[in-house]
Amino acid sequence: MQTGGQLIVDALEANGVKQIYCVPGESYLAVLDALHDSLIDTIICRQEGGAAMMADSEGRLTGRPGICFVTRGPGATNASPGIHIAMQDSVPMILFVGQIARGIRHREAFQEVDYKAVFGSLAKWVVEIEDAARIPELVTRAFAVATSGRPGPVVIALPEDMLLDEVEAPAALPYTPVETVPGAGQMSELQALLEKAERPFVILGGTRWSESSVAAFTKAVESWNLPVGCSFRRQMLFDSSHPNYAGDVGIGPNPKLAAAIKQADLVLLVGGRFGEMPSSDYTLIKSPYPDQTLVHVHADANELGRVYRPTLAINASPEAFAQAFAALKPKAAPAWNENTKALNQAYLAWSTPPQTGPGAVQMGPIMQHLGEVLGEDAILCNGAGNYATWIHRFHKFRRYATQAAPTSGSMGYGTPAAVAAKRLFPERDVIAFAGDGCFLMNGQEFATAIQYDLPIIVIVVNNGIYGTIRMHQEREYPGRVSGTTLNNPDFAALARAYGGHGETVETTADFAPAFQRARTSGKPAVIEIKLDPEALTPTRTLSDIRNRR
Repeated sequence: MQTGGQLIVDALEANGVKQIYCVPGESYLAVLDALHDSLIDTIICRQEGGAAMMADSEGRLTGRPGICFVTRGPGATNASPGIHIAMQDSVPMILFVGQIARGIRHREAFQEVDYKAVFGSLAKWVVEIEDAARIPELVTRAFAVATSGRPGPVVIALPEDMLLDEVEAPAALPYTPVETVPGAGQMSELQALLEKAERPFVILGGTRWSESSVAAFTKAVESWNLPVGCSFRRQMLFDSSHPNYAGDVGIGPNPKLAAAIKQADLVLLVGGRFGEMPSSDYTLIKSPYPDQTLVHVHADANELGRVYRPTLAINASPEAFAQAFAALKPKAAPAWNENTKALNQAYLAWSTPPQTGPGAVQMGPIMQHLGEVLGEDAILCNGAGNYATWIHRFHKFRRYATQAAPTSGSMGYGTPAAVAAKRLFPERDVIAFAGDGCFLMNGQEFATAIQYDLPIIVIVVNNGIYGTIRMHQEREYPGRVSGTTLNNPDFAALARAYGGHGETVETTADFAPAFQRARTSGKPAVIEIKLDPEALTPTRTLSDIRNRR
């Protein structure tokens, strides 16, 4: 006989879980008690949103579901941003939520929430476990659902009294990963389409990739000498130093890259949905009927034809497709060799950081310095804001599992994502970028980094405004500033108050020594960059936007 709480932990252990992220709550004390004697590490977080984002970061970097535990009511709703991120970004994670006792439901009891109603449109699957004997079955099913097809979050509600029940239950078995393999006929058709093409283009996106699938796909690209772009915040899927790389197909892409996609006669879209942001509001590839011949490869059949009608739809996971594609060889030298070279040259020019700009701090030289001192395996995390443009446009991502950033555009993600990344990869540099507004949404998780001795470096780009919203505001309502000005603390002093290392950068020359001191401190660190609000983007100032409506 085992309690429901013990069965939950046993099922997690059976499915290979090494750590969970949580904010404790009385609604799942039985699970916390079972974790006391488990080899699973319990990472105590400071807010449920941060805990859920840590779980997302683990799922994003490893392909294994990140695990988060929160309490009922406010705990669950606080975690909802992490669920939304994981769903929109196709990231596997499982959120366990404490629930009120079964016998008092439907009375609006203390912190009562109908989780199927609340998370039904946010998560891939929501289930409430009524019978403790079914815990092994349903938890293992949650792992399968979270990782299969298009990955996503699963929410499991745990009634408090159910966790105390003592029952006989079968031992949990691990879930079985499933790879969807392309058919031989589909690969032959793809080969025929490529051999007829004159201006093909490849876009990589989505999840379910791995180091081996990235390597296999790179070999295939080299065989065909195809130009490759990575979808928004998926740049770790292709080495940016590779001569076939054409750049980031994200927000405000290189105009030459955008033109190449629009003018392509064949687009090979692998792994991604190519949603509103990377598609430039569905203009690079028109929905529902593309101008280009579209070959769409996705692990979930429900995504094929959902937004775009492809000429050829291939229901396959990136791993299986990359291996099959690598086996295809062109019968003749590709006709687009010069186009591939030209697109790479355009990317190199576009991704060269500017050395000047308004104010005493120039972000261009800072990004250049980071590129020189960080290793290829360094992990960069960020949330949302105009500051992220500097990362996506100018940082050279070289390897898989080096990027954790939400395609959903959620603020507050960078710091908790970095905490999880450093816990997973303690030997690697982990850098979190955040704006001043972005940092204060989940910056309290810096305390988690302190507690677990995780020396992340958080670069806070402080311009005193909600920069992205101000940009849109000045474009639509020039000079009418409303709701976008911020009054901030001393971020470096805040880091020191937590017990970490703090630096303030007020000139460009300050950054390199500040970064070196932060890196060698051995502590979690915050580097506050005092950026002029005029330096809103690499190419346009705030005044430019206001005056050029």
